[in-house]
Amino acid sequence: MSLAVDRVRLGLRANWQQFALLVLINAFVGGMVGLERAVLPLLAEHDFLVSSRTAILSFIVTFGATKALANLFAGRMSDRFGRKRILLAGWLVGLPVPVLIMLAPSWSWVVVANVLLGVNQGLCWSATVFMKIDLVGPARRGLAMGLNEFAGYLAVSLAALASGYLAASYALRPQPFYLGIVFAVAGLLLSVLFVRDSQAHARAEAEYLEHRSGPQPSFGQILLLVSWKDRALSAASQAGLVNNLNDGMAWGLFPLYFAGAGLALEQVALLAAIYPGAWGAAQLGTGALSDRVGRKGMIVAGMWMQAAGIVLVLLGTGFSPWATAMLLLGLGTALVYPTLLAAISDVARPDWRASAVGVYRLWRDSGYALGALLAGVVADLLGVSWAIGAIAALTFASGVVVLGRMYETLPPGQLSTSQLAISNPL
Repeated sequence: MSLAVDRVRLGLRANWQQFALLVLINAFVGGMVGLERAVLPLLAEHDFLVSSRTAILSFIVTFGATKALANLFAGRMSDRFGRKRILLAGWLVGLPVPVLIMLAPSWSWVVVANVLLGVNQGLCWSATVFMKIDLVGPARRGLAMGLNEFAGYLAVSLAALASGYLAASYALRPQPFYLGIVFAVAGLLLSVLFVRDSQAHARAEAEYLEHRSGPQPSFGQILLLVSWKDRALSAASQAGLVNNLNDGMAWGLFPLYFAGAGLALEQVALLAAIYPGAWGAAQLGTGALSDRVGRKGMIVAGMWMQAAGIVLVLLGTGFSPWATAMLLLGLGTALVYPTLLAAISDVARPDWRASAVGVYRLWRDSGYALGALLAGVVADLLGVSWAIGAIAALTFASGVVVLGRMYETLPPGQLSTSQLAISNPL
């Protein structure tokens, strides 16, 4: 399905070349962060002799905080100045990251590198999300987000696996991080040479939906709508926050937990890859499925499946049970991740949609910082098992919140009574 408005065509088929290019670029974005998922917690212990779990997880705290703020900036600035400029800025900031980690004389250098990585991920990933939503129009948002997140998180998985095997074959650094230089240079060059801005597509959709006659809300009003005032937007924001809260814990604690139980580095790397691999691959189906069956039920089911996977880590022992747990965690996240983005896009009006997505991603990626901080403190005070259990309980509770608070945002392109009020919030 495609839609022509003022010679700008909306739809996946009409824009497949730019869409495919953005999918590839987002794979490079995901690869940048995937390099760290198996290696960096072990690097803290073995190369820098950091013993405190809170200190080890500090790199995720700084990453999450800076990525969250970068998302907010990317959303607002994309609405004002266009998407491509944000994408290019993100790649320029990301170029030094692998070099800093390779050359770091102390753990503080790694923490600083993750500040830059957070900015890179917030700007680049946000920009590719905005552009894909712009290109496909209102009818295929779930599919678009599924393809976007599929590429990004499959790349996270493959990069985690590759970096783990390079570390096992050579050393924890510098060899695994050579890949990061390749990802950053390739992503920047493709963005400079071939990406076209998609802001005209967003304006065309706004005209088609006849929303441009309504006043655009201020940024403060958008912040309130997404954070609290609208039930669907706020429920999605808290679910995104808790989703990344458990991901921050999994990123920082699971490699240490598995290695502490006696698994070889290759097995730890494979477990670190199974989770984002299942997450990425399954989104090919879950994003499109949410376009048919709705957003709310899939989000609730996904949060509860994540909680089950985390609990299984505690109940099982050894590679096979933990591989099953990582598979469950990944499938649960796949149900949630593209569906939350699609739900935000269902409700937000095209001319302020990027700002709304930016606020949602602010809350979502704050979860990295909160999850790493909470997991680190609880692990230091009570033990790693208590930290994992606490995160599982919060994940289950988040699903309950969505069940009780969120309204269904489908069908696409047709506004419910609740949504009509949000479309003209002034």
